[in-house]
Amino acid sequence: MVRRHGGPARRRSPFFNTVLTLIALFLLYLAVPNIGTVIRAARADGIGGRFTARQLECIQHPGHESCTWTGDFRSSDGGVRKTGVAMYGSSRESLRTGQEILAVDVGRPHQVYGPGGSMEWVFTGVLLLIGVAIPVYLYGGPLRRALTGRAASDAPDASREPGGVDHPEPRTAEPVR
Repeated sequence: MVRRHGGPARRRSPFFNTVLTLIALFLLYLAVPNIGTVIRAARADGIGGRFTARQLECIQHPGHESCTWTGDFRSSDGGVRKTGVAMYGSSRESLRTGQEILAVDVGRPHQVYGPGGSMEWVFTGVLLLIGVAIPVYLYGGPLRRALTGRAASDAPDASREPGGVDHPEPRTAEPVR
């Protein structure tokens, strides 16, 4: 139920609740599978090695250009080799063709990270937070009432007794002078 500035309570539209629930499920679908990877990427926790820049790939948008270096990754012990991987956070100015830099493979098939990690966890954390907050907002109150055994009509109100019976405020008589 939604209260309007002290007015009577009204129910939210079931369609509105359904749409918000589907949005929350979609956000959780995007965020949850990536939690482990973004934590590893944030901490640069993975297989250390070297990234060799091979090709600069750029996409131009109105007023903006986004570039990423792709190349080869080789672990320090030589056990892991990946070709055609992108270096997260690279830009046009960050590397040159053939340049080698330290990198970490955190398990993503087509991406490696610098030794400083990444900030991808922030976006994933926001998706996760919103995906959890929506159902709590929609269903938290009704769920709490169901678990405590209180019906919506039994909710405390200043002018009602616990049984839901209306009682006007007692009036006090003013002395006559």
